[in-house]
Amino acid sequence: MIPRYSRPAMAAIWSPANRYRIWFEIEALVAERQGQMGQIPAEAARIIREKGAPVIAAISEADIARIDAIEAEVRHDVIAFLTWLGEGIGPEARFMHQGLTSSDVLDTTLAVQFTEALDLIDQGLARVCDALKARALEHRHTVTIGRSHGIHAEPTSFGLKLAGHWAEFARGRRRLAQARREIATCAISGAIGTFAHVDPSIEAFVAARLGLAVEPVSTQVIPRDRHAMVFAVLAVIAAAVERLATEVRHLQRSEVREAEEFFHPGQKGSSAMPHKRNPVLSENLTGLARLVRGMVVPALENVTLWHERDISHSSVERVIGPDATIALDFALQRLGGMIEKLLIYPERMAANVEALGGVVHSGEVLLALTQAGMTREAAYAAVQRNAMAAWTRLGTPEGRSFRETLLADPAVTAHLDAAAIDRAMDPMLHLRHVDATLARVFGDAEPQPGDVDGG
Repeated sequence: MIPRYSRPAMAAIWSPANRYRIWFEIEALVAERQGQMGQIPAEAARIIREKGAPVIAAISEADIARIDAIEAEVRHDVIAFLTWLGEGIGPEARFMHQGLTSSDVLDTTLAVQFTEALDLIDQGLARVCDALKARALEHRHTVTIGRSHGIHAEPTSFGLKLAGHWAEFARGRRRLAQARREIATCAISGAIGTFAHVDPSIEAFVAARLGLAVEPVSTQVIPRDRHAMVFAVLAVIAAAVERLATEVRHLQRSEVREAEEFFHPGQKGSSAMPHKRNPVLSENLTGLARLVRGMVVPALENVTLWHERDISHSSVERVIGPDATIALDFALQRLGGMIEKLLIYPERMAANVEALGGVVHSGEVLLALTQAGMTREAAYAAVQRNAMAAWTRLGTPEGRSFRETLLADPAVTAHLDAAAIDRAMDPMLHLRHVDATLARVFGDAEPQPGDVDGG
């Protein structure tokens, strides 16, 4: 992932230095357990740890270049690392990697990296959820127009709209937690996964020290359905990012302008048009979400490996593992900040509710007429007739509001007087259950920051 969309904390997880740190930790733990079991000299295990740890702690770009140079000769990344590490440890280095295969180190390391990466992504999700909850409660009674098919439908609460997005991201956090449990798996089972040259207790020892579970049955690799599930969950979260970003993009349109991204002092919207205030953050989020979703299919295709192992998955994971997590981590932090500072215009929302002359209240008028004794078919015809009359003449000299057309229709006034029509056209009717809905979503009327369990 390019630096533009990389946060340092996430990029560090996928850096060569961190990867080699985890490789060493696995090798040192295996040696320690083997020393305890008498399979290698205990003194050798101690020296591997004591001499190797400072070498890894001080690893530099020059050291990484040295490992790369060795790999260019031997054509094997793990062997190159062990050769370089052995130069710093000395003769006892021959006791490293006893009974292991490269995938033991690579796959267990990948599990550690994913758990670290998913923890950072969860922090981003928590920020988004906290921002959405705060803004939802702030605007629980802010009336806005609900839209279906992009067309004005009926009034709703802007807080309720945001609460719906909160619930989606809360589900994403639960799915992410499950995916983390599945990926946090260790395999130290040797060639073909038979434990022919490494005792299963060594695997359990390493797993416990690294905070991982033991892979119940590995081949020479950890099964890739675990990894595919991670990418699937990341993609679903990315879809939630894009859904919210698309909503903001629409609300910021000049014709709508119900909300917009914060415009920083000194910010420029266009090189040619100084008046422009563009939804650049939400457009950027839309693009990043598409990128993350695009990595699901390669992850699914990685599930099918030949027999006990091949490396067709390796090149794919070296790209999509860092890129998917780095992109989503960046996107979530950007989205959280965007929602925290989102500019919201209740007056504009109220004006848009009535922008079509009141026809958005047709449903309530329909119900009022049926409750007053009119058949549904006759009521629907009367309401639609008057709504279309108001809508099609909107903004013309002969135009009248929906209320005015209703009051001029004898079929309507035979059942409803002006006061009844006004009651039916009160937008606050649509918000009468908002507090109860938000309590159901958040679990309490005044939820605490970081709470994503729901009711």
